[in-house]
Amino acid sequence: MAILNIRIIGDPVLRTVADPVTDFGPELAKLVADMTETMEDVDGAGLAAPQIGVSKRVFTYRIDGVEGHIINPVLENSEDFQPDHVEGCLSIPGLGFPVKRYRATRVTGVDMHGNPVTVEGEGMLARCFQHENDHLDGILYTDRLEGEDRKAALRSIRNANYDSITEKTTAKRAKTVGSSFGGSSFGGATTGSSFGAGAAGTNG
Repeated sequence: MAILNIRIIGDPVLRTVADPVTDFGPELAKLVADMTETMEDVDGAGLAAPQIGVSKRVFTYRIDGVEGHIINPVLENSEDFQPDHVEGCLSIPGLGFPVKRYRATRVTGVDMHGNPVTVEGEGMLARCFQHENDHLDGILYTDRLEGEDRKAALRSIRNANYDSITEKTTAKRAKTVGSSFGGSSFGGATTGSSFGAGAAGTNG
């Protein structure tokens, strides 16, 4: 396993719709293992493959003792919403804003061996599933903001000082990148804590 770089906002892979996984084998198993280790290293609540530069429909998650991975996920959301909760994203370090999310989510997909998987969640788990699945569609949580929150987020990201935040985050993460069993065939840049890689009150 290896700890990978996390791509930061501005990287085109974060705006690309990820491809379905069709090959199930050692390379996919290594990807899932590396994503899990990377997510844990940055104390994230979730991590989507595009965040480490791999445009495949895979995400890992870890919320309140519930953890795992889903490949080629399909979401069924409740019709009602949960109270807005601040989210962050490993690919947008240093920022957090309240995001509107559905109360409950059922995710169906497969695991790394191609076996069917169904996971249901409410609250933070449902929020994490929605956040990570957005990454697979090239959507960032800031895209879902409205009004003053959206203006504030965009203003912060455009601010010249934001580059220094991302550089510091990348440098901090670089200290552990590539550790474990030495390097990885998948590369990236990096990010800050949350879901989207995961976050408590946020996502990756």
